[in-house]
Amino acid sequence: MLKQGIHPKIVQERLGHSSIQITLDTYSHVTPGLQQAAANKFDEILNSQCKII
Repeated sequence: MLKQGIHPKIVQERLGHSSIQITLDTYSHVTPGLQQAAANKFDEILNSQCKII
């Protein structure tokens, strides 16, 4: 679910973990690519904002 972009809080609730920290500690190995995806999305947003201005 994390790889699909679902918010970690939702993943935590679906898995029944008592805290988001457990979820992130357990599944942090799947998140390295999420940083790059987030950076790409941020660039998209900034570029679209710059075109409007």
